[in-house]
Amino acid sequence: MTDKNNAAKTPPMGWNSWDCYGAGVTEKTLLENAEYMRDNLKEYGWQYIVCDIQWYEPTADSTRYHKFADLCMDEYSRLIPAENRFPSSSGGRGFSVIAEKIHSMGLKFGIHIMRGIPRQAVHSNTEIMCEGVTARDIAAPYSICAWNTDMYGIDASVRGAQEYYDSVFKMYAEWGVDFVKVDDICNTEFRPDNPYSAKSEIEMIRRAIDNCGREMVLSLSPGPATIENGHHLSENANMWRLTGDFWDNREKLNDMFRRCEIWYKYVGEGCWPDCDMLPFGHLNVNASDERYTRFTKEDMITVMTLWSVFRSPLIFGGNMPDNDEFTLSLLTNREIIDINQHSNGNRPLICEKDRAVWACEDKNGDKVIAFFNLTDSVMEFTLPDGFTDKNKFTATDLWTKESLLSDINNFKCEIKGNSAGIYKIS
Repeated sequence: MTDKNNAAKTPPMGWNSWDCYGAGVTEKTLLENAEYMRDNLKEYGWQYIVCDIQWYEPTADSTRYHKFADLCMDEYSRLIPAENRFPSSSGGRGFSVIAEKIHSMGLKFGIHIMRGIPRQAVHSNTEIMCEGVTARDIAAPYSICAWNTDMYGIDASVRGAQEYYDSVFKMYAEWGVDFVKVDDICNTEFRPDNPYSAKSEIEMIRRAIDNCGREMVLSLSPGPATIENGHHLSENANMWRLTGDFWDNREKLNDMFRRCEIWYKYVGEGCWPDCDMLPFGHLNVNASDERYTRFTKEDMITVMTLWSVFRSPLIFGGNMPDNDEFTLSLLTNREIIDINQHSNGNRPLICEKDRAVWACEDKNGDKVIAFFNLTDSVMEFTLPDGFTDKNKFTATDLWTKESLLSDINNFKCEIKGNSAGIYKIS
């Protein structure tokens, strides 16, 4: 049995292919991003390379889904990589060659899956790895995804259901998978009549990972997850999404403060409520709206500061080889990464429409405070009453590295509109 929390003692840091390649990621683009991470980010703690959706579909080429496309599948109803996009998977090798190459770089490998069993397996009534049971026997025909036509959900009450998930994750373990993002499984918007109907599938997946012989981070998508299910999520998953897809949109960013305020008490070893990917850099490479992020530098500083002081996973979304120096500087700020990875007592002090203030203690026990200006104009911040008992202290700006001597009565800082500042008080 594996230990769930041991797979993610700190918030996972990595890259996911969705924001830049949509469903059209290939072996070549995966490895190019892995090489960039090895050369530029690994020493700062970045380690996961995650291949997102539709890797089993030969025709996938953009952010668009192809309805009822033919999928690549083995004789036991398990999806396997499309050889035309992942040529090293030929001969039944799956993702093992890619995983081995990524592991040789000192990194870890992950994949995206949809919950359930392929519809084409059910329609063809193919075998599963459970004697006397077929795909049709374990499918839940009314459990479908509202935005993707690949899968039926699985009926947890029947023989063969757990055995199917066990066989899937045993195959992933053989491939060398370290991270699995499971989709269409914790969102409440698509199932108003039964908002947590995938609970049984989460539990089957948890058991399958625990018994597969390999530690894997379990990430659940999409959001919004609901706080009423927080205990169940924290028992079974390492990451769970707080929102739908987060993009380079300031309204979505400002809304994230409310979500973090709701979820911060669930943050802890092995349990990381997930603000979603960092939509920075070169996005939608294969789509009609190909672009560099619409976020300003101030927006990006706000995102990195909030994700870090809340301790969200840090999963980069853009095509990394196209990063500019500013974007790279955000990802290689050791002090900010240390707050994300090793701080404690992370909590909101003020959450208002125009501003927010968060606090925590760093790994050395020093107090840290983050100020967020959610308006278009410069705003002045002071330390909240009782934040420190020191009359005089050094305040270090963790973004600029500048330090100044101050005292409890005179500390003030100005934060640009739609930006953030984060200070260590020592």
